[in-house]
Amino acid sequence: MENKQQSNGEMKENKAVKKKTNWSGSLIVASLTGAFGSSFLYGYNLSVVNAPAAYIKKFYNETWERRYGFSVDKGTLTLLWSITVSIFAIGGLVGAIIVTPIVKFFGRKCTLLLNNVFAVAAALLMSLSLLAGSFEMLILGRIVMGVDAGISLSALPMYLSEISPKEIRGSLGQVTAIFICIGVFTGQVLGLPEIFGQESRWPYLFGAIIVPSLIQVLILPFLPESPRYLLLEKHNRSKAEKAFQTFLGKDDVSHEVEEVLAESRVQRNTKLVSILQLLRTRAVRWQVITVVITMGCYQLCGLNAIWYYTNNIFSEAGINRETIPYVTLSTGAVETLAAVFSGLVIERLGRRPLLIGGFGLMIVFFTVLTLSLTLQETVHWLPYLSIFCILAIIASFCIGPGGIPFVLTGEFFQQSQRPAAFMIAGTVNWLSNFAVGLLFPFIQSGLQTYCFLVFAAICLAGATYLFFVLPETKNKTFHEISQAFAKRNKVSLEMQEMNHYPGERKSSAEQESNFTSSVDNGETKKEIV
Repeated sequence: MENKQQSNGEMKENKAVKKKTNWSGSLIVASLTGAFGSSFLYGYNLSVVNAPAAYIKKFYNETWERRYGFSVDKGTLTLLWSITVSIFAIGGLVGAIIVTPIVKFFGRKCTLLLNNVFAVAAALLMSLSLLAGSFEMLILGRIVMGVDAGISLSALPMYLSEISPKEIRGSLGQVTAIFICIGVFTGQVLGLPEIFGQESRWPYLFGAIIVPSLIQVLILPFLPESPRYLLLEKHNRSKAEKAFQTFLGKDDVSHEVEEVLAESRVQRNTKLVSILQLLRTRAVRWQVITVVITMGCYQLCGLNAIWYYTNNIFSEAGINRETIPYVTLSTGAVETLAAVFSGLVIERLGRRPLLIGGFGLMIVFFTVLTLSLTLQETVHWLPYLSIFCILAIIASFCIGPGGIPFVLTGEFFQQSQRPAAFMIAGTVNWLSNFAVGLLFPFIQSGLQTYCFLVFAAICLAGATYLFFVLPETKNKTFHEISQAFAKRNKVSLEMQEMNHYPGERKSSAEQESNFTSSVDNGETKKEIV
């Protein structure tokens, strides 16, 4: 009896120690540095063009007049500005498509570092465009910056999901969303008239992009590569163990190494799969569908429409136009606070409640906002209700739909499938982003304030699907998540394990022997060198 009590006491003590050591200093530095030079820049570039829009259009007009001797017509100017804003998404799509071979060859950390070449090149092109008198440089810089964002929004969640213990995988994954929100807020702050929101200073808004890139380049090289990448793809056990020790802050990482090796035995092969192979793999069919739907809803749920309407709604509420830029900061602040809140509670509440609940709250507030905007001329206090609805929609989005899709993409797929899965997720993300930018003006002009009901319907469809299909992935291994999907994929667990690589099956003993041999060879080569 005493031995049993002692054993239980030791288990509780071990659990307490484990919880304390989850967040190591290296893990925190890696996540913050990685996100600051990656998802932060994505958020920053979403908002940075809003404040200097009038000055940039004036620059376009003056450049056109200097070249051709007459002012640009209104239609052409609108087209040039639309291209400047929306071409960011085209660059993002290119980045999402090319990310798989890059992370395969260079690794997760090195991909984030090399990606800074695009960020610095884009910053130089955009910040020097006024001096050079070339609006083409600004447009080219936007597309190059889009490539940077497309790569980082796949490589960063991949890196974070692979370096974090499963107990805090969701919280660490939310760092991506938190820094997107901080980036948006920073763009709003730097765009104020007192800082860079002036005609002579707007190029500095784009030049500031270099700062996060330089910080990442200075710090990230001193942190390890993803231990899972080192072990499963590079077959270097010694380096993987050192990476685990650094990120977990402990010397004995045998359990973590064995857990990864157990996954490799389940997946039978560490060769990366292509997108076509992933799409044809029956064992992950519903995981792929779920990622496509969550990423599609992430962009199509109407947050971009909210940003479009914000200034008009604040104006209708009687707020002075000169004051609106400062009031708009409240939206960025609410967005950031909601994302931080989500990161703090995701490991307690889980992914399902936050994601479905976030979409559910957006449905409610979109409906109320539609009624408020439709009837605001009849009741004097309704514009203030509209302001509340805008802030509530932003908060609801950031609590769940704003970051969890990236977390789920990292959790659903095994090591060899993850790059292809992130390419699919990124492609859907950027195509949806481009579609919203292209179609929203037509939806808005046709439906006016009722356009928000379209977004409410998209949120309803997404929430309904997730309610019936999405299992809870909190604190679960890949193997356990696969089991949760096995019945819906109509495969037995044994069939699921054999079905990961159609047409490339070998016997279990042969695969395990090959894997062990490759790891040993990797270590032997290192010793010889």
